[in-house]
Amino acid sequence: MRILVVEDELDLQEAIAEGLRIVGYAVDVCSNGEDAYEMAYVENYDLIILDLNLPKMDGLKVLEKLREEKEELKVLILSARSSVSDKVKGLDIGANDYLTKSFDFAELEARIRNLLRRKFVQENNLLACGDVKIDLSKRIAFVDENELILTKKEFVLLEYLLLNQERVVSQEELIDHIWDVNADSFSGAIRVHIATLRKKLKALLDYDPIRTKIGEGYHITKSDGDA
Repeated sequence: MRILVVEDELDLQEAIAEGLRIVGYAVDVCSNGEDAYEMAYVENYDLIILDLNLPKMDGLKVLEKLREEKEELKVLILSARSSVSDKVKGLDIGANDYLTKSFDFAELEARIRNLLRRKFVQENNLLACGDVKIDLSKRIAFVDENELILTKKEFVLLEYLLLNQERVVSQEELIDHIWDVNADSFSGAIRVHIATLRKKLKALLDYDPIRTKIGEGYHITKSDGDA
């Protein structure tokens, strides 16, 4: 999933971004409200982590403007403003969650998982398509009872296909949600990662569950006979 971290304390911004990248998220960063609004408006983020005390445009104003145009975008406020009135105002304007500084990274990560599950109407921590499964809390993939050893990009590709298994996912959509803003859409990286993911799945399943629809994209199936 793709996340925008909006934080003007650069050490904290870097620490959050690096922590999220380590667990497999694609992360972009910015340090002021105006850039945050422009990036969120143009790019397809799954979630924004938003500070409130920002230069150029206050975080609450950013949130208010975004809610006029992107109702489904998940926003988690991360702020030193800890009063009940600040929390109520942020949630009333449209934040999906509110976490105060200082915080534990494990809690931030858990709140992110919870918000992203809500976006994709996922009611528990397990994603499954036939014998292929992902435990979202442990960030582990399985085929039947065998752990599937994946790179970070292979894992998030499989996760996104499982979250959207009812439809074909285009290469452009995968770039939007799995790679950061610096990704080169013509590099062939997606095809390489899809190919290695397929090879690992096929080794345990004896068939390739990822189908390619020429000119459209990819989707995952439950059995060898599925279209």
